[in-house]
Amino acid sequence: MRRPVLRHLFLASGLVALTQLMTPTDAAAEARLALVIGQSAYRTVPELPNAANDARGMTELLGNAGFTVTTAANLAQNEMRAAISDFAGKVSASGADTVALVFYAGHGLQIDGENYLVPVDLDPKREADIPLQGVRLNDLLNTLGVLPTRARIFMLDACRNNPFPALSGAGHGLAIVDTKAGAPGSFISYSTSPGSEAEDGSGADSPYTTAALTVAKQPNLPIEEVFKRIRIAVAQSTDGRQIPWESSSLTTDFKFFGESRGQQPSLPGAGSMALASGTRSVADWRKDLQGKDAKVAYELVITEDTVEAYQAYVELYAQASFTPRLRTILERRRQMLAWERATAINTRASFEAYLANWDNSDLAATARRLLLRVQNRSYVVPATVAAVPAPIAVALAPTCPCSAPSTPATPINPTVAPVIKRRVDDTPPKRKVVDTPPRRRPPPDEVVYERAPPPGPPPGAVMQGIGVGVGIGLGMGGSRGGDYHNDRGRY
Repeated sequence: MRRPVLRHLFLASGLVALTQLMTPTDAAAEARLALVIGQSAYRTVPELPNAANDARGMTELLGNAGFTVTTAANLAQNEMRAAISDFAGKVSASGADTVALVFYAGHGLQIDGENYLVPVDLDPKREADIPLQGVRLNDLLNTLGVLPTRARIFMLDACRNNPFPALSGAGHGLAIVDTKAGAPGSFISYSTSPGSEAEDGSGADSPYTTAALTVAKQPNLPIEEVFKRIRIAVAQSTDGRQIPWESSSLTTDFKFFGESRGQQPSLPGAGSMALASGTRSVADWRKDLQGKDAKVAYELVITEDTVEAYQAYVELYAQASFTPRLRTILERRRQMLAWERATAINTRASFEAYLANWDNSDLAATARRLLLRVQNRSYVVPATVAAVPAPIAVALAPTCPCSAPSTPATPINPTVAPVIKRRVDDTPPKRKVVDTPPRRRPPPDEVVYERAPPPGPPPGAVMQGIGVGVGIGLGMGGSRGGDYHNDRGRY
């Protein structure tokens, strides 16, 4: 009687082992959905042939990684919005254990600190047309951000040059998007640093997508390690002209492909240092880089891509061949961090602080325009915003409190923006005095009848009830009399 039982146990254990061997990735434990958009056939500017190739390559890669992929090409504005909406519906129906990924290849623009994806039918005559004709990146992020998902991944090969001559005042590249400021569980990757322009590439694919198609195939790599290796590969293929950038608020692990039988080699020196991005000071980096070969140190700081790492490198390796390009990256990164803070606070003081440091930058014209827009606005900056430390090389002046109207406002620097003068009439308005008409008295021959009071409680009780009712009504309503609320906060 025991032999059949043992035979069944051996058979069951063999099936379990066979099932484990047949599982190619970790995707079986989660749903994976992807939207791939390739914008090549622009109607008013030259085509981007590599964008279509990039979309095809990523569709194949993601399909092999267990994603159900929806691919869309050459979308006009309404079509792009519909594609995003349909994809969000699929993600919502898939459930909370879903990884949603969006890959976009095409043109992207930043206008007034906002990033926009460019539909193929966009034909702007001025910068003000972009919000009307483009698709705001934040709309894409927010549409997926409100859905319960395991992770949201955005890969944007959208930092190419601005092809629209009417938008000469637009800044280069894309503005910083910090995923930590939104819903947790997001990962966003740019094909190059914020404020920089990516190359379309001379091959079939862009440098960014070429690296992604190669690196992401390597099994058992966490997503953070994948994009660090992509950054190194792109920097090498473009001779340092293009360095991808990412921001993460992921709360779970993600790998494109599953476990590997072999151990993947780590980047030079990275395994032993266990560096945490954004947590190390310049002094820490200077200590860790001391004595290393210039090329090894260069790849380490590129891998982590922080202001502190770049600052330590240029201090230690002043004569190295990599130093000039890192100085350029460092300067631009500081500028974009200052620009992110200025637009986030969105006050006169924040834009004046930006212009005091970056008056000759490509974003200076936009900063002046936004300064004119807010210079006469008066409100109290929330304490949570005011308490955020200023970024490196940017010292923001405190905003004037609205609770002290007797204190005159600081005059605007005429070299930064023109002063808009208001007509003020110093003569106080005259008060119109209205004489109270005399009370009419009845003529002598007029008889006045006084009616008896109606039956009910005595006059004292009536007045007491009225007093209580009025007091309670005013007391409850008065607590809200000093507050004014709208969609922008409390004034």
